[in-house]
Amino acid sequence: MSTVPAPIDATSTPAWAALRKHYDEMTAAGVDLKGWFAADPDRVKKLSFDMGEFHIDLSKNLVTDETMKLLVELAREMKIEERRDAMYSGVHINTSEDRAVLHTALRRPASDAGTVFDGDQDCVADVREMLDRMYAFAEKVRSGEWKGVTGKKIEHVISIGIGGSDLGPVMVYEALKPYSDAGIDCRYISNIDPNDMAEKVRGLDPETTLVIVVSKTFTTLETLTNGREVRTWLLDALEAAGAIDGSEASRAEAVKKHFVAVSTALDLVADFGIDPENAFGFWNWVGGRYSVDSAVGLSLIIALGPERFECFLKGFHDVDMYFQNTPLEENVVALMGLINVWYVNFFGAESHTVLPYNQYMHRFPAYLQQLTMESNGKGVRWDGSPLTTASGEIFWGEPGTNGQHAFYQLIHQGTRLIPSDLIAFVNTPNPNKDGDQDVHELFLGNFLAQTKALAFGKTADEVRAEGTPEELVTARIFTGNRPTTSIFGIDLTPHALGALIALYEHITFVEGTVWGIDSFDQWGVELGKQLAKQITPAFHDDEALAAQDASTKALIEFYRAHRK
Repeated sequence: MSTVPAPIDATSTPAWAALRKHYDEMTAAGVDLKGWFAADPDRVKKLSFDMGEFHIDLSKNLVTDETMKLLVELAREMKIEERRDAMYSGVHINTSEDRAVLHTALRRPASDAGTVFDGDQDCVADVREMLDRMYAFAEKVRSGEWKGVTGKKIEHVISIGIGGSDLGPVMVYEALKPYSDAGIDCRYISNIDPNDMAEKVRGLDPETTLVIVVSKTFTTLETLTNGREVRTWLLDALEAAGAIDGSEASRAEAVKKHFVAVSTALDLVADFGIDPENAFGFWNWVGGRYSVDSAVGLSLIIALGPERFECFLKGFHDVDMYFQNTPLEENVVALMGLINVWYVNFFGAESHTVLPYNQYMHRFPAYLQQLTMESNGKGVRWDGSPLTTASGEIFWGEPGTNGQHAFYQLIHQGTRLIPSDLIAFVNTPNPNKDGDQDVHELFLGNFLAQTKALAFGKTADEVRAEGTPEELVTARIFTGNRPTTSIFGIDLTPHALGALIALYEHITFVEGTVWGIDSFDQWGVELGKQLAKQITPAFHDDEALAAQDASTKALIEFYRAHRK
């Protein structure tokens, strides 16, 4: 196990005790956002921050000047700055796997070569070398120089992966569709459910389809199963169309022209039939959920082009540098993470919504679910000792305004405190008008209205003043004091999206550091994988069936009775 300082018990620090006292006094006096705004004309100014192209407003959170001061003191007592610097420099802070945590090296400029090492490996130099290889390959595909086995240009890319090898690329591809300019459509297969593959290959011409199999070890069950199924589909379809003659040689040539890999297991890549020259790797210091800016993003480089991918990387790097170089008192990245701790550990909040007011970002909440919950969904600290606090947040959300007509009711009037991040952009690539009404402004009016309604609510007297019958007044009261953070960008560009992802990566890091968690392993996914391998034979093997627990056995018997 890596030698790093033992985690500090946050509950033993003076700042934690002061925060507990402060919370008790605040709640006894009554949380009152409306009153706080009225009493402090500078509240918005003090709690608003500019980070690159983003303006981030924390003023509608349940915090005072004292809260913020104590949270910063907690950050210093928890040595967040020291652990951040250790992460950036390659210390093996992933203790359970004895690994460095260097996703920040993926987006450093080439001029940083020779500054970040993992052992003898020059991490930045290796990253830039791999990027150059990927850029060259992507340009061949985009230009039409790379052709399928029948000489046709590639028009469709299927990327096969799961978890971090899927959620990031899907999210980014959807978010940056206006920048996808090569006439190449990307589709993503992740679920081992045969329905996923069936729908994703439907209507595709195998002669113009390139497949990327994304698995660092090239052993991931779902990815390799789907990879073999897609290989069979493509080869059978080519043979049926007369594009290949069906001989072993013709099938092998087709695989080499239509399949590439993101993997470092070159022997297994070759066994699959992919030319190892067309395999692009990344390193064990890159966790899956932190890998979209690595070779995992190959499909994105093909769709967007190298220049835009570089802008994407720069967005990450700019936030990395902001987080590293901005004092904690002014560091909105750190402050957002600390405020989340405030809600989880003092207000007892269990979930957190992310509500992008941009349809292109419809997969962003799903991406954050893995980033945050796989990272901080732990019950022990990085030295193996039990946690002394609640940890983790249940992240969820949908784009506005869809969510307004679904679950916002719970956020506005339910009994649970649900902190919410609302994300919007000043400009849209698709401006439109409904008569004289600018539709984007109507949309942004909803974004602003939700934060106002959640913060300030509506009193019984205000409801009565609208002429509401007395028996309905209580049903129409909005208590307010529902916390939100407003993240307002200028445009949803590759740079802006990279910055947003890095923002949440570092928020997750801050929370994990306070809780003493190793945010970079994910052992919780292993047991289910192991049991699946044991259970699957029981569908047909009586001995395997007999070894199952009563519930599992009964469910398999139901399957056997009804499978057609």
